[in-house]
Amino acid sequence: MEYNKIKDFISNNDQFAKANGIKLLEVAEGYAKTSMEINDKHLNAANVVHGGAIFTLADFAFAAASNSHNALALAINVSISFLNAAKSGTLYATAREVGRNKKLASYRVDITDEAGIVVAIFQGMVYIKKSSILK
Repeated sequence: MEYNKIKDFISNNDQFAKANGIKLLEVAEGYAKTSMEINDKHLNAANVVHGGAIFTLADFAFAAASNSHNALALAINVSISFLNAAKSGTLYATAREVGRNKKLASYRVDITDEAGIVVAIFQGMVYIKKSSILK
């Protein structure tokens, strides 16, 4: 599988991730890693990273990992648990495939800070379509 082509396709076409400063660092079979350098636009009124920013970071890693097989995969269920607050630095989301069959796949995404402290845990399930993401 040509994971660099999948990485480029996802990176170039996800406008929401781009607008939020999220980068796709790695893609492999059932795996992806993203990063987001925290700045003022990511902070909420309590001066910590907004839950929506953390969710977006995790969701982008989830999307890349679930589409790494070159079959269009779309989220059907996700959840996130916030464990620690983040205020500055860089956050990372690492998505790993937990299970996959012809129609469904499940992923766990760990969101960590630069010190490796877990900020949140995201779990997601996708429905796998018959179409490819790369033409």
